[in-house]
Amino acid sequence: MITTGHATREGTDADNADAARVYRLADGTVGAAVIDGIGHGPHTSRTAPLLAEVAARITARRGTLPGLLAAGDLVADHCFNSDEADAVAVTALACADRDTSVAWVGDCRAYGWNGARLRQYSTDHTMGQMLRLNGAPWDLAEDHDNWIRTSLSRATVATVYEADIPATELVILTTDGIHDDLPHDEMEDLVREHAADPQALADALVAATRADDDGYRDDATTIVLAIHQD
Repeated sequence: MITTGHATREGTDADNADAARVYRLADGTVGAAVIDGIGHGPHTSRTAPLLAEVAARITARRGTLPGLLAAGDLVADHCFNSDEADAVAVTALACADRDTSVAWVGDCRAYGWNGARLRQYSTDHTMGQMLRLNGAPWDLAEDHDNWIRTSLSRATVATVYEADIPATELVILTTDGIHDDLPHDEMEDLVREHAADPQALADALVAATRADDDGYRDDATTIVLAIHQD
C-alpha cells in the first residue's frame, strides 16, 4: 500500500504558481507531480495545476519521463503566445513491488528518507550547481542559483534527469520554496519527527518555511510518498 500527503502555501507574492497532484491507478500505482511555475500572475497560477494533473496522470500510466514531457508539450509553443507559462517540475512513480522512480527538470527536488538520513537524489539544473560541480567558489555559485538552465517547456529526453529511490525509503518532492528556505538539517529533523504520517510531514514542511530578511517568502509545495512493505 502507498500512502501520500501533499501541501502547498502561497508566498508573499499574489497567486500561487506552485501545484501538486497525486494520481492513483486501479492497481495501486501512484504517479505524483510537483510543479513550480516561473514567475507569478493569474496565467501561471491557472496553468500550473493543469501541468501537475497531466504530469501525474501520464507518470502513473507511462512513467516519469513521459509524464514530464507530456506536461512540457502543453507549454512548449511560444511562437504565437509570448506570454505562455513555463515551469520547473519533478515527478515520481511509486509501485509497491519496486523502487520509486523520479525525474526532474529545473530546481524542484526529490529526497529519500531511510529512517536515519535524508538524502537528496536530484541535482538542480541551475547555473549555480554547474559552477559548484566545476569547482567555482561557493559564494560565486550561490549568486547563480536562481539561473535555471532548463525548464518544462524546453524539456527533452536529453535534458530530463532520472533516478531511483529504494522502495524502503520515504520519498519527498519539493519546490524551492521549501528546500531553499529550510536548511537541510531542519528538513531532516521534521522528516524524522513526522515520517510515520505523510500528510503531517507535508503540512510541517510547508508550515516551517519563513520569510527572508526582506520579508519575501516563496510559494512552498511538497508531496510525500510512503510505500508500506508487507
